[in-house]
Amino acid sequence: MPPVTRDDPYASYNFKILVFNVSDDGLAVSGSFTEASGLELEIPPIEYRNGSEDITVRKIPGLKKFTNLTFKRGITGHAAFWKWVADALNGTVKRTHGSIVLCDENRNDVVRWNFDRGWPTKYTGPTLSATKNEIAMETLVLAVEKLEIET
Repeated sequence: MPPVTRDDPYASYNFKILVFNVSDDGLAVSGSFTEASGLELEIPPIEYRNGSEDITVRKIPGLKKFTNLTFKRGITGHAAFWKWVADALNGTVKRTHGSIVLCDENRNDVVRWNFDRGWPTKYTGPTLSATKNEIAMETLVLAVEKLEIET
């Protein structure tokens, strides 16, 4: 993607999610997500001191840590996503890769967060209530081992 100079920030509601190789035919599952969160990474410092030095603590980079990604969407009955979760429940964890893509007003990609080796670690079904007029929402949490930003 070519660099774009822009003064105004992008809207957070204009995004798409792509999860690859979830279905048996290898196709990507995308769209219909209303929320994505967990785009975090951390390199915690390791503090140490040599015995021959003064009382100053040195800091070196520790292990990279990536937060779980959380996706929310209205239930659509997409069988491939549920089969992926059910397979993980039955002990067959299928790791995959994907992207969360922020778009501009014309739906052009502007920033892409690519994740790798993701697998479902938690599923939450909807809260059902006959007294409310709301969409039935489901939540899927993915554990990921890598997160890269592509601009």
